[in-house]
Amino acid sequence: MYPFGKGKARLIPYLYLSIPLLLYVVFGFGPSLVTVLFSFTDATGVRGQAWSFVGLENYKTFFGASNAGDRLDAIGRSLYFAFAVVIIQNAVGLFMAILINKKLRGDKLYRAVFFLPVVLGVTVSGLIWQLVANPLGGPAQSILNFFGTSSNFFGDYSIAFELIIFVQIWMYMGYSMTIFLAGLQTIPSDLYEAGYMDGASGWKAFTNITFPMIAPSFTVNMLLSIIGALQTFDIIYVLTGGKFNTTTLAFDVYATAFGSGTADYGLASAVAMIQFLFVFTISMVALFYLRRREVEV
Repeated sequence: MYPFGKGKARLIPYLYLSIPLLLYVVFGFGPSLVTVLFSFTDATGVRGQAWSFVGLENYKTFFGASNAGDRLDAIGRSLYFAFAVVIIQNAVGLFMAILINKKLRGDKLYRAVFFLPVVLGVTVSGLIWQLVANPLGGPAQSILNFFGTSSNFFGDYSIAFELIIFVQIWMYMGYSMTIFLAGLQTIPSDLYEAGYMDGASGWKAFTNITFPMIAPSFTVNMLLSIIGALQTFDIIYVLTGGKFNTTTLAFDVYATAFGSGTADYGLASAVAMIQFLFVFTISMVALFYLRRREVEV
């Protein structure tokens, strides 16, 4: 009748819930609300400098003719980055999960090795690949020297962005692998035995049993990788600082607020709101189709 006790004792669960709620309001909802308000101001972040509401001027500046080319390039790179990362990261993660799920010798070691980049973090991973791709004697340059060629790697306009995509996939493919592996381990072995009796083996077993049964894991991985890729700016900052045609919409938020000599918090907040709507729209569309696929399978 009274699962949480009587009297004041019934308030204890709500007290526990109030603590994370308060933390969310202070560190989550509060800053988000301030960002929305700042997007309608000319705030610069300079202490003592007055600011005022300017309405939609920051949004007009973002979509203005003088910046249209750069903004469209940043949005295009964001979409390209997200598409490449989502497809390749999940394909590689699923492939590794299937291999490890076969109970190979040393499978626990493989799991640790593949998941290690996730543990290292963005800064360490970025510095590692900067050392590997150092054009002045790094291991990658030594290999190219053997074939009589060279490259500036992250300083090369033609390949710097693709190399960042590679590093992003390398960092998080272990995360995708773990989620897929959890889904694979929930599939009853009886389904495969029945499938083999009906002649479904190899690719047919994958398309008719494995892939449909891991639909929830596939949905989670797709959404996480889409949102993560569209919000990525840290690895770009570590590897190139946004130079060499590697600026994305997410990095543009940072660059507008902190990357120049004259910070513009108002415009940066407007760009952040546009990015939020950008990520939210794509994520909701993806969620709609992924949920519908779960129902169909």
